[in-house]
Amino acid sequence: MPRRSLLTPAERSGLLAFPTADDELIRHYTFSEPDLSVIRQRRGNHNRLGFAVQLCYLRYPGFALPTDTEPPASLLNIVGRQLRIAPDIWPQYAQRPETRREHLLELQAWLNLTPFAVADYRRFVHQLAELAQQTDRGIVLAEALVELLRQQRIILPAIDVIERVCGEALTRGTRQVYEALTAPLADHHRRALDALLMIRESTKGSGLIWLRQPPGPPKPKHVLAHLERLKTLRNLALPDGLEHAVHQNRLLKLAREGGQMTAQHLRDLEPSRRYATLVAVILDTRATLIDEIIDLHDRFMGALFSKAKRNHADRFQQSGKAINDKVRLYSRIGRALLEAKQSGSDPFAAIEAIIPWEVFTESITEAELLAQPEGFDFLALVGDGFNQLRRYTPVLLEALTMKAAPAARELLAAVDVLKGMNERQARKVPDDAPTSFVRKRWESLVRTEDGLDRRYYELCVLAEVKNSLRSGDVWVQGSRQFKDFEDYLLPPPRFAAQRDQRELGLAVETDCERFLEARLAVLQEQLATVERLAAANELPDAAITSTGRLKISPLDNGVPDEAEALMQQAYGLLPHLKITELLLEVDGWTGFSRHFKHLKSGAAAEDQPLLLTTILADAINLGLSKMAESCPGVTYAKLTWLQAWHIRDETYSAGLAELGNAQFRQPFAAFWGDGTTSSSDGQNFKAGGRGHAAGHVNLKYGQEPGVQFYTHISDQYAPFHTKVINATVRDATHVLDGLLYHESDLRIEEHYTDTAGFTDHLFALMHLLGFRFAPRIRDL
Repeated sequence: MPRRSLLTPAERSGLLAFPTADDELIRHYTFSEPDLSVIRQRRGNHNRLGFAVQLCYLRYPGFALPTDTEPPASLLNIVGRQLRIAPDIWPQYAQRPETRREHLLELQAWLNLTPFAVADYRRFVHQLAELAQQTDRGIVLAEALVELLRQQRIILPAIDVIERVCGEALTRGTRQVYEALTAPLADHHRRALDALLMIRESTKGSGLIWLRQPPGPPKPKHVLAHLERLKTLRNLALPDGLEHAVHQNRLLKLAREGGQMTAQHLRDLEPSRRYATLVAVILDTRATLIDEIIDLHDRFMGALFSKAKRNHADRFQQSGKAINDKVRLYSRIGRALLEAKQSGSDPFAAIEAIIPWEVFTESITEAELLAQPEGFDFLALVGDGFNQLRRYTPVLLEALTMKAAPAARELLAAVDVLKGMNERQARKVPDDAPTSFVRKRWESLVRTEDGLDRRYYELCVLAEVKNSLRSGDVWVQGSRQFKDFEDYLLPPPRFAAQRDQRELGLAVETDCERFLEARLAVLQEQLATVERLAAANELPDAAITSTGRLKISPLDNGVPDEAEALMQQAYGLLPHLKITELLLEVDGWTGFSRHFKHLKSGAAAEDQPLLLTTILADAINLGLSKMAESCPGVTYAKLTWLQAWHIRDETYSAGLAELGNAQFRQPFAAFWGDGTTSSSDGQNFKAGGRGHAAGHVNLKYGQEPGVQFYTHISDQYAPFHTKVINATVRDATHVLDGLLYHESDLRIEEHYTDTAGFTDHLFALMHLLGFRFAPRIRDL
């Protein structure tokens, strides 16, 4: 069986490619005086040219000049200019093979280089195995090997040898990953993992399939079902710390592979790989379940509060006529009392002249029933949904292991009180239960004459836990989304070491006092400039009014009206074509489809039109079923297989980067911008079908659940990062993702957002990372 290729043809040709840019050619191939002195010792121009070219090959890329190879014309030209030798005499060089070999040996000795030997092969396999435990991307391993060889002054071997070294290192690293995940397992763990691959009783699927079911809509029964799945995973009692046994990249890759395999496929794997894959799937599923349980609870709580708010408004609206009648009645009574006081007559007689005393007494009782709480708050109606919450909250609080920062420790103590009450089946809240977290809105509901109200105390605790999870004051062990904030940071010793060695990689002074002094100096300088310009009424696009307010001049339309006619004329010249033809043509220009590699093997898709069809089904939100019906010869099974194995977030990111880079390299794109500024914003899309339950309701876009596609676009109008986000989360949470994690060649320096895209924290982080942040803030 032939060895699987670790590198694609494009990666093989690019790994040891010669530079093409003029500045890179100058940097790598400009000779020093010692270089020229050695070169001039050769006899004849053809030998000087050949010797110099061999010198360039050994310096960069770092391998020996292959036999019967014609050097790139750009290399011959830059060498010829420096030596004042015509490049066209190259064919005269090394007509005797011995001359080329002699020159190579001389250059090896002069440059202190050594050829790649068998001993180096084994040594570098061992060295790369550590990196292979972190990533299985062949090009990353190959680039690391090439860099190691250059650092150790070893002549690069042929690309096939480099690929074999990386392939063996990857095999060794993968075995070490399997060993790290399976060595702590006992026999009962292995039996329990194998049992997950068996058909579950009274179902048609395996236990693993049942564990990975989607959560469904936010209802108590679905929360309970997910909690049951989490309990099943915890009953496996896998050894602690397995999630930290290997690098997260490999763990995630294993989990994705296992998630796409059938139970039969997993059973057929050799034991170490099967158990390692199952462990990775279980760890990933456990984190996903915890996050989905919290999300279901969060959405159900939100639905209860929204329902209470609607009921509050509905009741007030329904009582509107009665309230209006009471207001008019008491207005007449009040007027009568004022007149009685002025005239000195009997006030009780004045009331009885308007309304009989018995009817007046009844109207007061009716007014008391119509009256809303003093704060006119809907929280009192939230208690109506308490019984629904109680269907799952005791199990929820018991299943989640929560930790808290000092600011929320009282709240966590209240959670422990609720757990204890659930365990004892107690109905009364202890008098000494923590209450420091109870806000003023809840105060009158939680505290009663008989002590702490059970319903509203628990509701208040759950509401505050929800808020604290969002703020990070409370976190959940095992969660991916709600984990300890410290887990995102460098360990303190490593941070201190990097700071001392000035390796933090920040764009600012890392000494706090010096940083603040410098910023204050800049602030004072800028304020002085603004004050001087304002006094002279020379502020650009702004002015200070007589009342001391800042007035910004409105923006003028920078595009002349004539441009509209030209635009319509240009659009009229564009041909009408099918979107499928356009996809194929653009792929022919850029080759973006090669990035949609098989999750397991890394191979490109064999059927390119079918791959593009699957991508198009995503792009126009048609779905695979309808796409299969629309395309003759295409089956749903084929599209589903391609989507499962070839289409993922990272393949979309790499393909998008390829398209963005192709546009960035087009000279015409420079008419729009230089690619150093960008903006980002979100688009809301309604969720339908199976995605309806996963969507969130953002009232800005109506009552229908949906998701947001948050997109970063360069000043050349090329989208370079897109992320699906929660429709109810502030955009600012995701702004840095696009700037830091895009894969294109763009070098963004300045970024724009709308009001939803900024926070004080984001301003600070942008500055630390060297970006200029210019949000357009509403009503500033």
